[in-house]
Amino acid sequence: MATLKTSVLGIDFENPFLLASAPPTASVESIDKAFEMGWGGAVLKTITPDDLEMLEASPRYATIKEKGKVICLQNIELLSHETIKYWIDGIRYLKEKHPSKVIIASIMAPVERKEWQNLVKIFNDTPIDAYELNFSCPHGMPERNIGMAIGTSAEISILITSWVKSVATKPVFVKLTPNVTNITWIANAVERAGADGFAAINTVQSFMGINLDTLEPVLNIDGLSTYGGLSGEAVKPIGFKCVAQLRQNSNLPILGIGGISNWQDAAQYIAIGADAVQICTEVMINGYGIINGLKSGLLNYLETKGFNDISELKNIAVKKITSHEKLNKESHLYPSIDKEKCIKCGKCAKICSESEYHALNIEKECLNLNREQCAGCSLCSHVCPKEAIKMCC
Repeated sequence: MATLKTSVLGIDFENPFLLASAPPTASVESIDKAFEMGWGGAVLKTITPDDLEMLEASPRYATIKEKGKVICLQNIELLSHETIKYWIDGIRYLKEKHPSKVIIASIMAPVERKEWQNLVKIFNDTPIDAYELNFSCPHGMPERNIGMAIGTSAEISILITSWVKSVATKPVFVKLTPNVTNITWIANAVERAGADGFAAINTVQSFMGINLDTLEPVLNIDGLSTYGGLSGEAVKPIGFKCVAQLRQNSNLPILGIGGISNWQDAAQYIAIGADAVQICTEVMINGYGIINGLKSGLLNYLETKGFNDISELKNIAVKKITSHEKLNKESHLYPSIDKEKCIKCGKCAKICSESEYHALNIEKECLNLNREQCAGCSLCSHVCPKEAIKMCC
């Protein structure tokens, strides 16, 4: 029988599904409920010094939907509004009630040694399992020279990581931002400074757009808006890329984050190098109850593949990601058309002729392929509304 149990940096996880640091982990009551429902752990909404003011805008969310489904969510939500004492008491309560659950304290402070080390020393005396250093919040905090302003500077990231590591008695994960040219540059820096692991990714800095009727921002606060953090299904390919790059560059544990909405997404993150995963947006859209499908789906997949646990799935796929120059340029695939599915709409021929190659055409209601003109790009198979085209030798 397969198991979802795993271990990361000596921390035992009953399953690899954690709630990410976000609104779903903003209160002890909410986390308690999530633990009762089966989540393996939670990263607390980012804790800051009590004198770091958190004033929220309203509204602070906007979405893009497709057929009623949220594809992505933009937020300008800030950090925890609760006091340090609230979290000290809450952590002790949660650990006493749920001793098998993983609790990670996400923390952030101004770029001052005393501020960071004071936070760490306080939470060293609580039963947390690890720290997550928030170097990556892309809105509100960078204007104060923290959040993403830290995570885009190797020098500052090294400084704070070393401060924290010099006093921390628990493992330290650094939460990295995707809003950099190369995420491995910052990862290398914090690893040299002593980081024990990475959490990746935080949200992608974005702007949700303009309402063309009012010519005001879609996320509208009295006619104004700002850049926010994009999350949800749309950022999953960015999360995949970043986690794969981190794994190819380091052996440190990785908590994979970004666009996970089902067990398949989680399995893919693990296959490219994640040791466990964190989920936020899907919980905000559909609630804590998604954990049942996540656990049963991943467990069934492991058993189907003959894996005993997720360690046997980890890293399998990342080995197949390489540079463009190493890809095979000799083989050539061609579109194969399923005549029963094809409705002769002509879209594939139109797109082919208007996208360089002129390899497809319709004559007398028959779709024909000129193999000499075909470059094997596969675009036709992606635009076909009936999925009637497959790429074959």
